[in-house]
Amino acid sequence: MNTEQPVRRQHSHMAWVGIVGIVGGAVLMVYVPSLKAVSKGMLLFAGFHFVGLLVLLASAYVVGGNKIVAHFRTSSHSQDSAGFSFGWAPAWTHGPWIAALILGATAVALQVAAPAYWPVAMASTLLAASFFAGGLVTRSVGQYERAFLPMVDLLSGDEKVVLDAGCGAGRTTIALGRAQRTAQIVALDRFDSDYIEGGGKLLLEQNLRKAGLAERVRIERGDLTALPFADQSFDAVVSAHAVDHLGKSTERGLREILRVLKPGGRFLLVVWVPGWTMFSVANILALSLSSKRTWRQRAASAGFRITDEGTFNGNWFAVLKKPEA
Repeated sequence: MNTEQPVRRQHSHMAWVGIVGIVGGAVLMVYVPSLKAVSKGMLLFAGFHFVGLLVLLASAYVVGGNKIVAHFRTSSHSQDSAGFSFGWAPAWTHGPWIAALILGATAVALQVAAPAYWPVAMASTLLAASFFAGGLVTRSVGQYERAFLPMVDLLSGDEKVVLDAGCGAGRTTIALGRAQRTAQIVALDRFDSDYIEGGGKLLLEQNLRKAGLAERVRIERGDLTALPFADQSFDAVVSAHAVDHLGKSTERGLREILRVLKPGGRFLLVVWVPGWTMFSVANILALSLSSKRTWRQRAASAGFRITDEGTFNGNWFAVLKKPEA
């Protein structure tokens, strides 16, 4: 029996979403119903109390209530229809919908209590719709049927060894195992992510067993900027939504991946870039993401040559090749 405990980190995303949600819910329950234009209508008065309570409960769930709920239910409730759980933290999956509720209620309050500010109400309505769409996106990313990779020229021949760099709870590892039926896979992560519950290692082990991949996947704990492997260890590397979390160490991470690749080996990189999909999830924060052009420059600077690129699910992917010896 595996008794290893997952690495814990303070969930900063949880804290911010919870604080904003609790403040917003309190305003909707206490201040907005006290407005004269709102208090005159029973439906509006009761409606704002209900929405405010809903926001408060959702925010409490994000900042810790999910653990209490999980204690009184079976683990199958957190799994998808195929029995997998990729552990997306509540702040990531519920945050956009909390924002949508607050913004939608704000739009109604402005239209009722201060009609002259209708342009602000309109903007709030549009943002609420955007965040609602973002909630649909984040709810779908953790499902098994979306655990796939773009069809690219990554490997040729049998008995190859592939590294999943930044595997998390195994969504990409499973996709890789489904696409490459004979390859041996090494799944590496620090397992301390603040947007995957528990860091992901125990969930990864469970998911690999359910997918029938436990015998083909070796799990390693390590850092993308200092990979614990010898030079030229892998025939190919895949990394989805990990390298774009390295910040100032991004180029160092790319050079480490180049180092462990065999000459002529390919690296499938999947990252978030500014676009409508990410805008629906993160709003103006999506503008802080690196552009495709920046990623092309980083890849070239690290020593890679781009052989293919495209988009899927709102993400940008590129196949980067290490020069032949």
